[in-house]
Amino acid sequence: MSSACRSTLLLLGLLCVAAAAQPRELRVCADPDNLPFSHEDGSGFENRIARLVADEMGAELRYAWLPLRRGFVRKTMGAGLCDMFIGVPADYERLLTTRPYYRSSYVFVDGAGARGVASFNDPRLRSLRIGVQLVGDDLAATPPGYALAMTGHVDNVRGFTIYGQGPAAQRMIEALASGELDAALIWGPQAGYFATRSTTPLELRVARSPASRADLAFEFDIAMGVRRDDRALRDELDAIIARRRADIDAILAAFAVPRTDLSWGPGP
Repeated sequence: MSSACRSTLLLLGLLCVAAAAQPRELRVCADPDNLPFSHEDGSGFENRIARLVADEMGAELRYAWLPLRRGFVRKTMGAGLCDMFIGVPADYERLLTTRPYYRSSYVFVDGAGARGVASFNDPRLRSLRIGVQLVGDDLAATPPGYALAMTGHVDNVRGFTIYGQGPAAQRMIEALASGELDAALIWGPQAGYFATRSTTPLELRVARSPASRADLAFEFDIAMGVRRDDRALRDELDAIIARRRADIDAILAAFAVPRTDLSWGPGP
């Protein structure tokens, strides 16, 4: 064998060794200030689940941080900045999703002046000051906001946008605690997390869609999402979810996530 061939083989060998030595990376798309889900300091429950998944893979965890606004998927995964989302609706058509790892619902959260509110048929809703979340750049209402409008409860409703100091759900809980609101309709994981941290006792009850609009979804299965062509990663994540189910459940419980896939809490 010529010296040139030996040199080429040696170089190829060194390149293979170098490639093998590179640690695997798990690149996650996340909002840097969206508790209880994610935060740049790693304190959200999706941060903890991401860490669990990365450890199972033997991968180094990396984040692509971007506020959760219009174009989030396009600007992160679509731009090649990351490989997965930790929490997305299980039927989200823009991604290939895993099996769901929890199911939650919008909930009624009531303060001292509105104990027991659990239905859109409650006549007290006409006089109570009610908070709802608004989403997106166009300030669209969440399903509970639409339900309130359909049942005629609009004059006493206050919308909380994604813009402001801290997550909208946190500001809503603070408004309930201070007496600015009597009741609120909040996505369950956010409501559970901030309500347990409130110095004012608050109660949560599962919100069901009005009988006249049974098609209006209030409950959602939550899964992990990857690029639509990345079946290998999706299948690997499915296996991790199955294998580490108890640990994922423990993380969700530590963050007081209301779960409708389990027996949870008061309802109507």
